[in-house]
Amino acid sequence: MELKGIHHVSALTANAPENFTFYTEVMGLRLIKKTVNQDDTSVYHLFYGDEKGNPGTELTFFEIPMVGRNHDGNNSISAISLRVKNDAALYYWEKRLQDNGIEKEEMKNRAGRLTLAFRDLEGQRLILVSDENNQGVAGGKPWHKSTTPEEVAIVGLGPVRLTVPAAERTVEVLTELLGFRKKGTYSAEVEGQPEILVLETGDGGSGAEIHVEERSDLPQERLGRGGVHHVAFRVDNEDELREWIEKVKTSRFPNSGFVDRFYFKSLYFREPNRILFELATDGPGFDTDEELDHLGESLALPPFLEHERNEIEAKLKPLDTK
Repeated sequence: MELKGIHHVSALTANAPENFTFYTEVMGLRLIKKTVNQDDTSVYHLFYGDEKGNPGTELTFFEIPMVGRNHDGNNSISAISLRVKNDAALYYWEKRLQDNGIEKEEMKNRAGRLTLAFRDLEGQRLILVSDENNQGVAGGKPWHKSTTPEEVAIVGLGPVRLTVPAAERTVEVLTELLGFRKKGTYSAEVEGQPEILVLETGDGGSGAEIHVEERSDLPQERLGRGGVHHVAFRVDNEDELREWIEKVKTSRFPNSGFVDRFYFKSLYFREPNRILFELATDGPGFDTDEELDHLGESLALPPFLEHERNEIEAKLKPLDTK
């Protein structure tokens, strides 16, 4: 068994309409599914991605309207990367972010790639990463109605950074349990801290990397709007997922067992530094219950929630996504 790369990353927002506007109009992503948090159907769960929400392109948000701001710190998923095709695309994005009043850092090299770090309107930590010299997991295909030109559009998720007080414990789970390989290191973001470790899985490359940052100088993160809830890794199919479930159980990690999310099947567990990992199948996919041309336009519910539609819709504020 081998994980194929990053499947999706799920974060928190306090404002679904503003989140929708930012990620579709400014970032040029497609809203591929407007649904609800299956564990709390009173809140939206928004999925963004490429033209059809291919695995490895999905950035998702749970809306929790009254949630406080995120207090950045340890035991966290501290940065999400978004891939673009080449260095030239980063210069386009540098100007685009500036024109939209988005604060950004100077471009810098991370793990051998040119990158541009910035925050969204709620403080979500994002890094645009160039695939100019990248080899490995292929990116997705931008939606033809994107607000950004295809040659500079976001093509998927890149490396996900974990910040932990004890890197060895997280690295052991990634390598010994989940089969990641150690790839290298790069300079710490903060002077005096250890180098950031790069691990990869599957075919490797920016769509299959986890970066582990050890920090001894931070308090534990308090999750809120602008924070990240979990990272999911790609499993080829349901049969393989069930093998992973047995492997995780044998390793004695408390876990969710098999979870049917309808659009994919999942397993959840926390590694020793308390970061929530998910293993998720590549299919069935987001066009299972909606036509490809109309993804994300209406509230989609999996069959096991359809009988509650009236009650669910009554609790949600209307969100126009057409």
